[in-house]
Amino acid sequence: MKLSPSRVGVQRISISLPSGIFQELDEMVAKRGLENRSKAIAEMISHFATQRRESSEDDAIMAGMIALVYEEAKGHLVQRLFDLERQYINEVISSLHVQLEGGHRMEVMIVQGPISVLREITDKILANKGVLSCKLSLTDIVIPPIHARKPSLGKKPNR
Repeated sequence: MKLSPSRVGVQRISISLPSGIFQELDEMVAKRGLENRSKAIAEMISHFATQRRESSEDDAIMAGMIALVYEEAKGHLVQRLFDLERQYINEVISSLHVQLEGGHRMEVMIVQGPISVLREITDKILANKGVLSCKLSLTDIVIPPIHARKPSLGKKPNR
C-alpha cells in the first residue's frame, strides 16, 4: 500500500476517553477550528513533551521567547535589560518592545540555546526591580544555524 505524502511518517493509535473528556475535546476542536481530534491530541502531546524536556534536559537546545512587562522609569532598568541582551548575544536573537500605558513597556525576546542558559536569562530579568512579569516559552523546533563571521585579520571583505 502506497501512502500519500500527507500520511508519510504518521502513526495511528486508538484511545478511550471518559465521556466528559471526550465532549471537552470535541468542544475544543470546534472552538479552535482545528481539522480534527487527532490534530488537537497531537498538539497536546507535543506541548506536554516539550514541557517535559524543559524540566529534565538542561543542555537541550531549544528556541522560544521571553515575554516581559516592566516599568521603564525604574532606575536604569532599560539599560540593564539592554546590557543583559548584549551579555547573552549568542542566545538573544532579536527583541521587540512596545510602549504600554502608565509608563510600562512590553518586550519580547526571541531566544535560542541550551535550556539552562535560557532559564538563567529569564531569572536574571526577573531579578530586576521594576519587572512586573516575565515568562519563558519554548519549542524544540529550532532556528537554522546562522553563519558566524570569520576573523578578518585586518583584511577588508571582497565584495
